[in-house]
Amino acid sequence: MTQDGSEQPFPGYLPIGLRLDGEKVLVIGGGGIAANKVRLLLSCRAVITVIAETLYPEMHSLHKEGAFTYIPQTLTEDSLVALASSDYRLAFIATNNTALNHKVSAALRAAHVLVCIVDNPEHSNFITPAIVDRGVVKVGIITSGAAPVLSRRIREKLEGELPSGTKTLAEFMGKQRHFMRQHCPDLTKRRKIWEAFIDSPGAEAARQGKEKEARAYLEHLLANTAFTGEVWLVGAGPGNADLLTLKALHLMQNADSVLYDQLLSPTILDRVRRDAERVFVGKKRNHHTMSQNEIQAEMIRRARRGERVLRLKGGDPLIFGRGGEEADALLQAGIPFQIVPGITAANGCAAYAGFALTHRDYAQSCLFLTGHAKADGSLDLPWKTLLHPLQTVVIYMGLSELPELCQQLKAHGMPADWPAAIVERGTLAEQKVVLGTLQTLPARAMKDNIQSPALIILGQTVKHRVIQP
Repeated sequence: MTQDGSEQPFPGYLPIGLRLDGEKVLVIGGGGIAANKVRLLLSCRAVITVIAETLYPEMHSLHKEGAFTYIPQTLTEDSLVALASSDYRLAFIATNNTALNHKVSAALRAAHVLVCIVDNPEHSNFITPAIVDRGVVKVGIITSGAAPVLSRRIREKLEGELPSGTKTLAEFMGKQRHFMRQHCPDLTKRRKIWEAFIDSPGAEAARQGKEKEARAYLEHLLANTAFTGEVWLVGAGPGNADLLTLKALHLMQNADSVLYDQLLSPTILDRVRRDAERVFVGKKRNHHTMSQNEIQAEMIRRARRGERVLRLKGGDPLIFGRGGEEADALLQAGIPFQIVPGITAANGCAAYAGFALTHRDYAQSCLFLTGHAKADGSLDLPWKTLLHPLQTVVIYMGLSELPELCQQLKAHGMPADWPAAIVERGTLAEQKVVLGTLQTLPARAMKDNIQSPALIILGQTVKHRVIQP
């Protein structure tokens, strides 16, 4: 806790791979926890020194095997001074003496040694992750010291996702790096060939240790693969990253560049491959970073120079996402493209708010439309089609016109007490739902300071909201 009683933010950690071949590493402690750290360091070929008063049986066995140099010593103020002048690369402290641990940590950190006190991140400047080990492939999971048990549970899941052949595959690919650099000097093309190889039968052959067969697949790809640019029109869903489709995630991890919209959350953008170039093309009301024609021209330009272009949109690209216009432009330009649907905002927001868009007793149809005003400020909607009593109406982008929208609906015959709702930032943790009627909804939205993005939902299903207990 901070002085004002607020929660102390968790420290920021950078997951890195630290090379320890031949490096001097110190372990302080002689028990089971120290033994765990020694085994971990042995896999990294570190030169290990252990300082402890006594060695427990497991550590004694490791010492007999020559795993480390043992210094039987009780640490004193003088020995702490000596540690501060040592040349250890990093140190693990694993004793049950908290005060001693803190003193040793302070002395080593003053000497710019990386220090980890086991289960005490506050006095450490690094922590060890939960590790999934497949030889040269190692996956580390950290929770910034907040929830180590969660790290271990995630590790359990990943253990089942990475077959034992992952090690063999990685070693095969490592052996082929020189060959690939010689025969494919273009880095971008080389990366694409490797990506194609991983998805080919050659990768499975490598996992099984069939190196000749795997090499034949790789050479075939190298000789016969011609990469052309392509555009992927992908729906990212209504905002919650857990609602991304598997296909969307796959393409997000393989794109060379991404053109993304205003409504995409940072958690979704974090799923995009980190070295992909990101281009913001979002639109706000009365302010467009790029016009629609400019967006289409940019996609075409990038695809023609060989890029795999991800056009990432909130919701579904073909439901008020201008995906149809973009597909037409790509078709006319002769650019290959794919369309990947996403969960549209109406479906996602209604589900998370507890509204059934259709219900055999209350709504036998559902209508989606936009509430954008015309250039002169007037609304030009198919008013008569909105008045059917057994219908749910979902209005996108209608928040700014809400008072006029409700007034016009009443003027065209919709009852003033017709059930109505607004869902702001649907599917996200900060989702807000406002309930009312056609008469009361504008005032309620103003009172609750509802902001875009928000959906308006009208119909009897609003009155029969289903909420999890």
